[in-house]
Amino acid sequence: MIRNSSRGFSLIELMIVVVILGLLAGLLVPRIMDRPEEAKVTKARMDMRTIESALRFYRLDNGFYPTTEQGLEALVSRPESNPVPRNWRSGGYLEASSVPRDPWGSEYIYRSPGDEGREYEIISLGADGKEGGSGFNREIRSWEDQG
Repeated sequence: MIRNSSRGFSLIELMIVVVILGLLAGLLVPRIMDRPEEAKVTKARMDMRTIESALRFYRLDNGFYPTTEQGLEALVSRPESNPVPRNWRSGGYLEASSVPRDPWGSEYIYRSPGDEGREYEIISLGADGKEGGSGFNREIRSWEDQG
């Protein structure tokens, strides 16, 4: 007589495995899911640094920053409104032929002069596209701590 020594998992064993996997998923998934938003915030800050460099070159060539009305578009095409830049660099100040959009697909907001006496400010409204909020739903400002 041959005895079958193979045996399947009991219902209790399967339930314990499912509970353990659920606990692990509950702990790990939130950490993994925040990474794409962190990357977008980092990308927005890098874009702002690039735009700030272009603005500094614009100012060196022309003696002033673009106005709020001229906007960041002044970095890729010569403004026609006053003050018209005298020494605008042929080809513009940004490598791309257009102003970058923030990682959420919106335009960066540019103001010159900026709030609180700043010469300018660049703002991304973040994930929700609205002013205010917290976490990844708050705006990112060029002059805030970049860390």
